[in-house]
Amino acid sequence: MSQTIPNRGAAAHRVVVKIGSAVLVGNDGGLDRARIDVLAAEIAAQHAAGREMVVVTSGAVAAGVVRLGLTERPKIIPHKQAAAAVGQIGVMSAYESAFARHGLKVAQVLLTRDDLSSRRRYLNAKHAVMTLLEWRVIPVVNENDTVVVEEIKLGDNDNLSALTAILLEADLLVILSDVDGLHTADPRTTPDAALVPVVDAVTPAIEAMAGVGGPLGTGGMATKLGAAKKACASGIATIIADGRRAGVLTAVLAGTSDVGTFFRPVADRLASRKQWIAYTLKPGGAVVVDDGARRAIVEQGRSLLASGLREIRGSFGVGACVQCLDLEGREFARGLVSYSAAELDKIKGRHSRDIEATLGYKMSDEVIHRDDLARLERAPSAARLSAPATGQAKGDLS
Repeated sequence: MSQTIPNRGAAAHRVVVKIGSAVLVGNDGGLDRARIDVLAAEIAAQHAAGREMVVVTSGAVAAGVVRLGLTERPKIIPHKQAAAAVGQIGVMSAYESAFARHGLKVAQVLLTRDDLSSRRRYLNAKHAVMTLLEWRVIPVVNENDTVVVEEIKLGDNDNLSALTAILLEADLLVILSDVDGLHTADPRTTPDAALVPVVDAVTPAIEAMAGVGGPLGTGGMATKLGAAKKACASGIATIIADGRRAGVLTAVLAGTSDVGTFFRPVADRLASRKQWIAYTLKPGGAVVVDDGARRAIVEQGRSLLASGLREIRGSFGVGACVQCLDLEGREFARGLVSYSAAELDKIKGRHSRDIEATLGYKMSDEVIHRDDLARLERAPSAARLSAPATGQAKGDLS
């Protein structure tokens, strides 16, 4: 018997729904318009109830493959771009028709990493989509596959959905796939794999449960866990559920406990600029720090100083986003550096007072100022599988 648990989904006002290729594409390889109609009806009902609904969609390349009569998904980037250009028309046509039945308009929003890596373009995208929500239009977001190349690719639409949720400061991210959530093993190969109802933190043990992707999409459970980890670290609850299940969104947004896997968000949301640093910017390199520096950053929220540096990896300039790694190579933070890689290599291990004597000048006492440093170690050290708390705090976003 199902239960309704407060704040599992019922309290969410702004909701991002990611619909994967495995949900959108039918047995014939083309778009399953009947399934799109069903999901649009559920989204429209939530919209009518006063929620702000955003769709992140897959399916453009898959739809283009069918429209072009190709025998397999393209592997060469220009071929993927061309297939996406053809398929995107069909995807948007399907959504436009489906939502029009409920008197709703849709808007196409195409993004690339460049759009989200530039703070100005990031804010422009946010303001545009927020205006659409104010106008009660349903934004349909996809990566701009027609122009994307590896250097500006966001990676997959699971990642895009998390970044969209962070961009819009959403309350809930719902990832609809062809499985009903995270299992203790891949249910397609392990029939007795058990559904994990709640995850308190995405730890290495949880990540080890992830399976591999199917033939239609680019991701699998691993990319969905990555998206959940990003969203939850930003204070956004996440649910992975089976998009083919009848009434799935209605159940999720009613807070029903037996639908999908619920990922509990942290209570202290990262500030919006730090979300951008942590999860949107593509790192240009990495710095390895000693244990004392890691503790100062993670436990005390301090800046990174040159004295804590042990190794510089990569070639990057001033202002670049870099990964902060511990002595075992584990990433625990990201930030914007005040010095180039070459400069850091000269001052690593030195006190701040010695920087000017070493370089002949000093830009800053800090290698990464705490205001430009986003900690990633914010969740509990171990995952606990239990029922969600009834009073989960959302936290403030500045």
